[in-house]
Amino acid sequence: MTAPLELPHGPLMIDIAGLELTERDRKCLIHPLVGGLILFARNYRSKEQLSRLTAEVHALRSPPLPIAIDQEGGRVQRCRDGFTSIPPMRSLGALWEQSPSEALGAARDIGYVLAAELRACGVDLSCTPVLDLDWGHSSVIGDRAFHRDPEAVVQLAGALIEGLHHAGVAACGKHFPGHGWAEADSHVAIPVDDRSLAEISVDMQPYRRLKLDVVMPAHVIYPQVDSRPAGFSPVWNNILRKEIGFGGVIFSDDLSMQGASIAGDVVERVTAAWDAGCDMLLVCNAPGSVDDVLERWQPVFDPVRSARIARLLPNAALPAMQGNPQYIAGVKMAEVLLS
Repeated sequence: MTAPLELPHGPLMIDIAGLELTERDRKCLIHPLVGGLILFARNYRSKEQLSRLTAEVHALRSPPLPIAIDQEGGRVQRCRDGFTSIPPMRSLGALWEQSPSEALGAARDIGYVLAAELRACGVDLSCTPVLDLDWGHSSVIGDRAFHRDPEAVVQLAGALIEGLHHAGVAACGKHFPGHGWAEADSHVAIPVDDRSLAEISVDMQPYRRLKLDVVMPAHVIYPQVDSRPAGFSPVWNNILRKEIGFGGVIFSDDLSMQGASIAGDVVERVTAAWDAGCDMLLVCNAPGSVDDVLERWQPVFDPVRSARIARLLPNAALPAMQGNPQYIAGVKMAEVLLS
């Protein structure tokens, strides 16, 4: 086997087209600008196939590329067949209203199940939890949110994060400072939230109080704070870094989404997100855009940001599943909440 290429993590997180790596994929993944891979449903057929794929990706470089996926539960669950069906987070919010203690235990156990199953297949990070408040405005968020009450969100997300961390997986809070108020879907439009900073502060409570490894800003414009979407805004980055004190990795949301189009073409988008302070820049579902960035973009390498990205790789042993009481309890609770 070829020795892995010794290369620090670059700032781009890209995707691949299929179930296994092509020569084009390998060429892109060993490019110095690339620092991670994100997987989608099209990249998953079975646990065995996923394990082979992630092992090959990890073997390409040293330190290995972090491999991420959106495995929130509910309608956002990329790996399904062979994985536990995770309920939408709103179901935990509904349980919270009946029994907060039971809901917290369920969130903790379900977080462990989610993370343990991914790690067993070589996936390092799930882009979860969604921390947006459920204001009832945003259909793209909807039941992905835990609750409208920020205290419920803090408690439930905190318990889920405990489960993720217990299984050795980092937690990615999204979408800072909050996507629950704006109605438009940033995948296909540019959402706007006209509230003042004081009004938005309630949405930011989870970011102030939770132990997050990654934060993903929203492709939402908050014009009373800045004319740029949060992911392109040094103003919002300053609030996150200096006021809130976040020291982890800042992921851009997918820069191929319509909500990012305000920044220009794809090279202008990655430049704007990088200059705003994002450490990891996601370019997904657009292979031509990836090629364009790799050919045209020439940022100054930042070892501090690269070191942050390296911390996303799990440093603990694989978590136990068979016979593990927490895993068994999480699977059973997921089944109950889905019934």
